[in-house]
Amino acid sequence: MTPPTRAHRAFVSVLALLPNRSDYAGLKKSWRADIVAGITVGIVALPLALAFGVSSGVGAEAGLITAIVAGLVAAIFGGSNVQVSGPTGAMVVILAPIVATHGVATVATLSVMAGIIVLAAGALRLGRTVSYIPWPVIEGFTVGIGIIIFMQQVPAAVGVSAAGASLSTNALVAAWQAITLASWPAAFLPVMVVVTVAIIMVALARVSGKLPASFIAILVTTLAATFFALPLANIGELPTQLPAPSMPPMNLQLLTSLAGPAFAVAALAAIESLLSARIAATMADTGPVNADRELVGQGLASLASGFFGGMPATGAIARTAVNLRSGAKTRAASAVHALALLLVVYAASTVVALIPLAALSGVLMVTAARMISPTVVRQVLRSTRTDAVVFVVTALVTVSFDLIIAVGIGIAAAAFFTLRRLSLDTRVHREELPGTAIPGDERIALFRIDGALFFAAAERILAEINAKRGIEVVVLRLSQVQHIDATGAHTLAELVTALERRGVTVLIKGVRAPHLRVLETLGAIDSLRHPNHLFDDLDAAVAHARTHVSQG
Repeated sequence: MTPPTRAHRAFVSVLALLPNRSDYAGLKKSWRADIVAGITVGIVALPLALAFGVSSGVGAEAGLITAIVAGLVAAIFGGSNVQVSGPTGAMVVILAPIVATHGVATVATLSVMAGIIVLAAGALRLGRTVSYIPWPVIEGFTVGIGIIIFMQQVPAAVGVSAAGASLSTNALVAAWQAITLASWPAAFLPVMVVVTVAIIMVALARVSGKLPASFIAILVTTLAATFFALPLANIGELPTQLPAPSMPPMNLQLLTSLAGPAFAVAALAAIESLLSARIAATMADTGPVNADRELVGQGLASLASGFFGGMPATGAIARTAVNLRSGAKTRAASAVHALALLLVVYAASTVVALIPLAALSGVLMVTAARMISPTVVRQVLRSTRTDAVVFVVTALVTVSFDLIIAVGIGIAAAAFFTLRRLSLDTRVHREELPGTAIPGDERIALFRIDGALFFAAAERILAEINAKRGIEVVVLRLSQVQHIDATGAHTLAELVTALERRGVTVLIKGVRAPHLRVLETLGAIDSLRHPNHLFDDLDAAVAHARTHVSQG
């Protein structure tokens, strides 16, 4: 059989990133369940889409457009059969300061730029990189996002306009400013709306997890506010149809100023979407997740959203979980969710416009509180001291500075502690020579190196071996070394050179085949006095070492 050519493999690889018939293999049996699940998710997604749009500073219309357009595109092109996409709390956290700095008009351009970056990441097969993010970093990131989302809702909860009051871009500072600037006791009215929404959502969740608690809470408070003509700020006018697609503003100056924010948004969109898809795959057996295709789908979703005037989108774990609990089996359910929201635009936009902003704040406050699991927090803090430090650092940096910076610092902290642990696990042991001792053996030092010979451990090994005096021959036993990096190999070469310069003969025993090339490349083998000083057998190495010991 003729092996496939490179062109054929490339063609198959590209096909794997595109929609195919197998996406809907079980639709004939599951279409009813998928429709019900899609409508249910649409009901849950409506208040969240509106709230996230308002909270980000882009507006309720943009949140709704994003849920519709991005939700439909990601459902068709994404790599998960059950992922539901749209505006999310994490995106709001990173988008709000960008909007405050660059203006609302740039969001569509930002969405297109971020979409292109995420699409390119999928095409370059970078989907699996999210698996390298440590669990404490993910949980610290989640806790930080939850705190920020909650704090972002405080201004609306006390009836203060974030734009009108010129509040800080830092969520914690802005929350305190809003409380001090609020018109008390008039501010108690929106606060009571928030409390009412929270009570309804928590109570309904205890009754049944399948009830659309946020939708019911919004419906009750909106009816009450309208009936009693309460003086509350509401969403305001919404479009009665989907806007026509158009190219957002593009010029060199704008693209340059948005380059940094675009990469930050793209990184967040990729990380959150892949994490959401991975978590969904563990909740139900709905088929495998193609991480690279998921990035392609999410990139196209943000692109399309930008063309319609929306905001960047990501996979939403809360809505995806509702989708699964409602019985979704194929990606048709996610598509139905988007179409259900589209129906709202054409049939109920005037009603939706009456929703109080404080009610949306209540929904997001409850959502944010649910993101922080006390059980998970206890598990991380009680696991190891290192993991606890990484978790706390990531959460604090997320709240204080920036989400992407927080992930970077969290990963860097986790990497530092991991390398430190590996370095401490690397040991240098002086062993007795095998067999019967003979005169002169005391001038032969047999050292066994265990663990990883890499940059964090190499200097310590060099110091330990250099500290030995009165030695004429050193045998380095490397058969227990699990890993050697370039710095470790270079330091080993320096060690051999230093010992040989002191007149100490160095023999190396037990180099593993995968390690031999890096040792040869970095000069560790060439630094030996003779090519025959490289051994596979310990007895042979010791016998040869004895021939180099001076007599008398």
